[in-house]
Amino acid sequence: MKGKYDDIMDLPHHVSGKYRHMSRENRAAQFAPFAALTGYEDAVEETARLTDAQAEITEERREWLDACLNLLEKNIRQRPEVTVTYFQPDHRKAGGAYVTMTGTLRRVDAVQRLLVFADGRTVDLDSVYHLRGGLLPEKLR
Repeated sequence: MKGKYDDIMDLPHHVSGKYRHMSRENRAAQFAPFAALTGYEDAVEETARLTDAQAEITEERREWLDACLNLLEKNIRQRPEVTVTYFQPDHRKAGGAYVTMTGTLRRVDAVQRLLVFADGRTVDLDSVYHLRGGLLPEKLR
């Protein structure tokens, strides 16, 4: 029985004079799986990432925070060490996270509504949820 390609089966393998021989790795790469949905897994992970909603601050807590800020402002020359818990919004999706940091307070900027720390970090006064420090009152601590 004569096969369809019997006339070319015994011919020598063709080697191109124009192109270099392709390595096995490159040849295999041609048949690698193709990710048609590039970035899809990242998008799914981002959607699954949890964020917190910003808690409503009660009037009692607001008054306490204001008293603490006034006390800190009056004693700013002592460079008080303060631990502040504040809400940091997430820039990619709704919500954010509560962050706690400690540092030496340099200034309470009432105009720009910022706590300015000695190392240059700042915290927006409107995002402050809790304050702790040696100068601050025990209530709500």
